[in-house]
Amino acid sequence: MKINQYGTQSVHPYHKSFEKQTVTSQAAAQQEDKVEISAKAKELQKGPDLMKERQEKIAQLKAAVENGAYQIDGKGIAEKMVNFYKQQ
Repeated sequence: MKINQYGTQSVHPYHKSFEKQTVTSQAAAQQEDKVEISAKAKELQKGPDLMKERQEKIAQLKAAVENGAYQIDGKGIAEKMVNFYKQQ
């Protein structure tokens, strides 16, 4: 009886496909997920801190207006308005 080396391929055709599946599943298991937070998202996370600072500034401005200590520089505002419209 002669043993042919090619005979084993027809006996186990599914074995090779099973080996390929295990190799690909192991490779998939080794991959890791990554999450990157954008600069915009990081900036949005600072929102509550900025709101506190803004509220404090508003409270200071309200107190200055009520006390009469808030002074408006009308000439400076007019100059900036004129410069703004000249640039457009």
